[in-house]
Amino acid sequence: QVQLVESGGGLVQAGDSLRLSCAASGRIVGSYAMGWFRQAPGKEREFVAGISKSGGSTYYADSVKGRFTISRDTAKITVYLQMKSLKPEDTAVYYCAADGRPSWNTIGVLTPGGMDYWGKGTLVTVSS
Repeated sequence: QVQLVESGGGLVQAGDSLRLSCAASGRIVGSYAMGWFRQAPGKEREFVAGISKSGGSTYYADSVKGRFTISRDTAKITVYLQMKSLKPEDTAVYYCAADGRPSWNTIGVLTPGGMDYWGKGTLVTVSS
């Protein structure tokens, strides 16, 4: 059983930075690729960023490429999402999720329906 708990959300202004954390418990080290998703009011949940089981490969949605960075600390079993140059359109509930299907050092677009575990989310609000 894997449990994921997100933290770090809040209210920021456009242009600010924020770092989200996802603390994982259970047998996750080396077993799951990790992803961040977000869901804005009235919209579908969308992929934001993913990182491979090894931590050596990352993949980003075009909308956040160059602004967001995903990383994982294997020792602390934590996944981070560093967000810079935030825009009002980044406002959403951000979710951490785990996917056991990708191979060790491979990551691409992750789909909400393919994830094995989800956190409950953390709200990020970016004011203009």
